[in-house]
Amino acid sequence: MKIRIGNGYDIHKLVGDRSLILGGVNIPHYLGLLGHSDADVLTHAIMDAMLGALSLGDIGHYFPPSDPQWSGADSLILLAQVDSLIKNRGWQISNIDSVVVAEKPKLKPHIETMRDNLARVLQLEPNQVGVKATTNEKLGPVGREEGICAYAVVLLLQ
Repeated sequence: MKIRIGNGYDIHKLVGDRSLILGGVNIPHYLGLLGHSDADVLTHAIMDAMLGALSLGDIGHYFPPSDPQWSGADSLILLAQVDSLIKNRGWQISNIDSVVVAEKPKLKPHIETMRDNLARVLQLEPNQVGVKATTNEKLGPVGREEGICAYAVVLLLQ
């Protein structure tokens, strides 16, 4: 058996007049994430981890912000495309672990739905997808509520 591990990171700026979407969940908040697609930092970090595990670059290579077809794109749809790339190379996800870093809003009430969305798209059991949330203890741009970031690790098997 072959194994590969990849890690991913993403950050987006918080702004008015945008939805706050994390793990495919539209979370009620007065600010949302700015980006070319829906700016779902959690899903983006997971996609980068998946691609990185196989040295396939990053999501900007496959879904460049300069391409208008990805404007406002649903990141769960992009995640399904990245999953196909992985599966077409004979790999499968063993598990994912991720963390979203945000001062506000509180994410705990949404964690299970985020996990279930990601597991459904990736055709995994929910216990294969770890989603956690924490704050940045008011430090740095995330701590000042200027943005939200996410980290992810993915283990692939062949």
